[in-house]
Amino acid sequence: MKHIEVHRRLKFNICYARKMQGLSQVQLAEKAGISGTYMSRIEAPNGDAVPSLAVIIDIANALGIELDKLFDFKD
Repeated sequence: MKHIEVHRRLKFNICYARKMQGLSQVQLAEKAGISGTYMSRIEAPNGDAVPSLAVIIDIANALGIELDKLFDFKD
């Protein structure tokens, strides 16, 4: 799988998990310790943000889910 596809699927999984918990992007950003603008860029389908592993871990922790759930790419 190409890194662009991994990034696209990761964005989708973050957005899906956030919505399932009823959180806004701003709420999740606050819990993860990042800006709302950055969270928006992370989730945007054509966004240019490529979060570091540290940020992805912070997002998973803020969502209260295991990190591997964000990388569970179902076809």
